Amino acid sequence: MNSLQNEIVAFLKEHNSEPMKPRALARRLDVKNSARGKFNEAVEALIAKGKLGRLENGKLFLAGKNARKENLIRGTLRRTQSGSAWIIPDVTQSPPNTPDVFVYPEHMADAQNGDTVLVRLSSKRGGSGRRTGRVEQVVERSTHTFVGSYLEEWNQGFVQIDGGIFTDPVSVGDPGAKGVQPGDKVVVEIVRFPTHTRPGEAVLSEILGHRGKPGVDLQTIIHEFGLPNEFPEEVLDAARKQADEFDDQNFDGRVDLTSETIVTIDPADARDFDDAISLTKSEDGHWHLGVHIADVAHFVRPGSILDDEARKRGTSVYLPGKVIPMLPETISNALASLQKGNVRYTKTASIEFSPEGTPLHVELQNTAIKVTRRFAYEQVMPIIRNPDEHKKKVSGKVRQLLLWMHELAMLLRRRRFEEGAIELHLPEVKVELDKTGRVCGARQVEHDESHQIIEEFMLAANIAVATELTDRDLIFLRRTHSNPDPIKLQSFGEFVESLGLSISNPASRFEMQKLLDSARGKPFQQAVSYALLRSFKQAEYSAAQEGHFALAVENYCHFTSPIRRYPDLTIHRLIDAIVKKRKKKIGLGEIETIKLGTHCSDTERRAAGAERELTKIKLLMLLEDKRDEIFDAIITGVQKFGIFCRGVEFPVDGFIDAGNLAERDILDFDRVTHTITARRSGRIFRLGDPVKVRIAMVDPDERTLRWELIEGPRPGKQPPGNQQEDSKKPRRRRNGDRPEQARLETGKPERGTTSKKKKPRRRKADSGGAAGATGQAESGKSNRKRTRRRKKK
Repeated sequence: MNSLQNEIVAFLKEHNSEPMKPRALARRLDVKNSARGKFNEAVEALIAKGKLGRLENGKLFLAGKNARKENLIRGTLRRTQSGSAWIIPDVTQSPPNTPDVFVYPEHMADAQNGDTVLVRLSSKRGGSGRRTGRVEQVVERSTHTFVGSYLEEWNQGFVQIDGGIFTDPVSVGDPGAKGVQPGDKVVVEIVRFPTHTRPGEAVLSEILGHRGKPGVDLQTIIHEFGLPNEFPEEVLDAARKQADEFDDQNFDGRVDLTSETIVTIDPADARDFDDAISLTKSEDGHWHLGVHIADVAHFVRPGSILDDEARKRGTSVYLPGKVIPMLPETISNALASLQKGNVRYTKTASIEFSPEGTPLHVELQNTAIKVTRRFAYEQVMPIIRNPDEHKKKVSGKVRQLLLWMHELAMLLRRRRFEEGAIELHLPEVKVELDKTGRVCGARQVEHDESHQIIEEFMLAANIAVATELTDRDLIFLRRTHSNPDPIKLQSFGEFVESLGLSISNPASRFEMQKLLDSARGKPFQQAVSYALLRSFKQAEYSAAQEGHFALAVENYCHFTSPIRRYPDLTIHRLIDAIVKKRKKKIGLGEIETIKLGTHCSDTERRAAGAERELTKIKLLMLLEDKRDEIFDAIITGVQKFGIFCRGVEFPVDGFIDAGNLAERDILDFDRVTHTITARRSGRIFRLGDPVKVRIAMVDPDERTLRWELIEGPRPGKQPPGNQQEDSKKPRRRRNGDRPEQARLETGKPERGTTSKKKKPRRRKADSGGAAGATGQAESGKSNRKRTRRRKKK
């Protein structure tokens, strides 16, 4: 820290002051007006380093160790469907591996999902020993804009916010404002957030239309997630100017590769093409791979209006039926898109491999290419398997290129797994839409060896570029994936043992992959993959050299998709500076890189969340018309209050209350093995089991689905390797866990009792499980009996 930064921190420590405005702090430090710029820079630097925090009202406070002394943790609130929440600690202001903090609904104040908050730790621990806390202050709101359904009661207008974010509707004043009608989807601005005891208030800002009308669900998600949609006119003008100035005959400063045999392999419906491949083999058996990536940096210069817009968006958003691009289509679908037969500017990573696939040398270049042939994934493997059958349609050079690409990619793939890389076997689901934008079907996208070819070459290029930048001691935006939490891995190990699988060391990447391979093709394959995924931390963009756990590499960055990801664009600018041999300091500073990494991680998660929610809405709307049909489903989550199941044909998660699982039976829930066992019938419900279900309730607005069980596991079915509770050698349990029991009467949904407690209290489930649905199983007949006994006394 410089002297001014030290002075600011020292003053706040010495005076142990309450949060204060920057102007007041500057005045107390006798900062002159001429030095206010340096003062503001010092404040921003301290915030980026995690030394200072800033509240929503702009006031500054001393963060870090001082906050920890007061049992305060700064973090992001992530709400569950039950109304409770988890606080994810801010990595810049918390010690490494700081655990998440659980917050009950009554301790959330008016904080909402995504808000940055200060939470005070409680001295009492919650269930399973988790840390609990109380929200002390909202530091920064994630949004004030929400989408919901308009309704009228008591001659007043209300809006029920979508997704179960708020339990009760928020008031919007007089009915009929702006011509709104009951049932309309509307956008509101919250002026007073609701708390556990106080209702919320909002202002109606936009009417989207009646639910079910084409396009309303799309607009709902765009507004709900605050997605930037249309580009400002000045940004479009800047893109058009780049198109006017582009000269595809000017190769100044570029290596001319237009005569090379180069191909692209993409999905059949791809709109932009940002990567292309060339490959040759020299007489010594060495491979020479060329990964050519669209040179977006040539058109989007730092500090330009195009750059500002791309940085703000962070990423393209791929929604069912619509793409919201990071860059105007003049650039993303034309100037920078590697279209067949057109000269395009690229950044090229040329990598030399030994015959065994060991990387020997990397060269980074500014190049110009002309794609020889474009392929869809589905076209590639038939050519590789039977090259002679495609002589008439595919040239000899291209057929040879594809054969070499397949050979090298499979070699690199084997080496990756030998070095400890992990691949989760999770299916990718793609919904199919009709002309109105409604879902008419869904299918799983198969990832065959044609996908693996491109995947291996993109990984190789990203690793090579990150290693080169590291060797040059440059600060850059890395793609990092921290090591998993050992406690979560231990729980994962106990879970898979209950399925009859074996993993001697849950922390070993090699053991993880061996386990995943052994589960492949079995009914519980997805359950195992999802369970392992939940034990992992999220990958993110960071300036820290933390490595990438799943890929088993020390250096990794995103270089291969600058059309749709801003972090890749920053890497291209560093390469440009290296190629042009600029002598002055290049790249961003550490503080700016840290802040940019947080921003890009947030926009990436926002995009993924928007895609997931719109897909879910569309599937739920489709299921509204299929209430009487019977579906095949897979159990994806087991809790003491019921099970979560995902449809096979229509992959959406729904919930079955424990009271509907077995007729007039006593159910035992085992937290370790994730099973519910019916004592009398011997029927066991566990992760991965197939079931048949019918729709009991579906609500696209609340994003909830409840199934009715039609056919479950056969009586007496036991999980492979699962031991009975009365066995002579009972299974090892973590932290003394015991099976929980619930006496549940079928025919009476959402009623039951848990194991005896001194002070029974009704509470929704803390976790929404795989589907995010909720259920209740802590009320019921035995509670009513106790009440009657107390009255008699």
